[in-house]
Amino acid sequence: MLLVGTSGPLGRYIELSPVMTIAARALLAFGILWAYCRYKGFSMHIAKEHRIVVIISGVLMGAHWVTYFKALQLSNVAIGMLSLFTYPIMTAFLEPVMLKTKFEPTHILLGLLVLLGVYLLVPDFNLSNSQTWAVAIGLFSAILYALRNIILKRRVSEYHGSSLMTWQMGIIAVVLSPIFFSPEIVTLPDQLPWILVLALLTTAMGHTLFLMCFRYFSITSISILSCVQPIYGILLGALFLGEIPRPMTMIGGALILVAVGIEGFRSKSKI
Repeated sequence: MLLVGTSGPLGRYIELSPVMTIAARALLAFGILWAYCRYKGFSMHIAKEHRIVVIISGVLMGAHWVTYFKALQLSNVAIGMLSLFTYPIMTAFLEPVMLKTKFEPTHILLGLLVLLGVYLLVPDFNLSNSQTWAVAIGLFSAILYALRNIILKRRVSEYHGSSLMTWQMGIIAVVLSPIFFSPEIVTLPDQLPWILVLALLTTAMGHTLFLMCFRYFSITSISILSCVQPIYGILLGALFLGEIPRPMTMIGGALILVAVGIEGFRSKSKI
């Protein structure tokens, strides 16, 4: 969660369009993960009947990243990350339908806490307000992320997390590759060191470890527990970018993160 939490500050700091940033991130992460899988001897084979699932999940992941980084650019680390981390409530309702798991009424209460927190994130619900758009885009990004996680849930037990992430990075890089032929490419070299950090720490290491957690918890539990990421992201944003959240943002974020503690104790009692 600490590694994945670096995405917020890096997304705010990198001065490229979200599409260029994610395309370069995916390409670099693909190279890093491919080399790692070859070194460790992990199989890169994906069964024919599972390939469409991996492709769809890769497209969803790429769309999630692009919209998430756009939300960050329109607001700040706190609002961008906290609006994204409404995805647990999306997951709580989608997982029982898509995976036929038991629906837990407690998740409704946790979801209401999250929604109240989101309401407090926006200072003024006005379409001319960039922060309103940031929250809206963040919510859409949350839906994409929830769908990606649910789709991959059953495949994680059959493949190593690193090999799955390698293929997903390759898919994202291919889908977004046309951006490399745009005039913006001339600005890429100056940002490469930070994109490399994003590709190595956040993506290759953080997201692979996160994906491997799917073996041990339900997607809903993982989603809610992972809401600790904004704490790390906001602290890093305050430290390195000087972004101090306003009081109402902190209250809204606190309500969202209360759900983390509740689900944490619930998950622990089940193990």
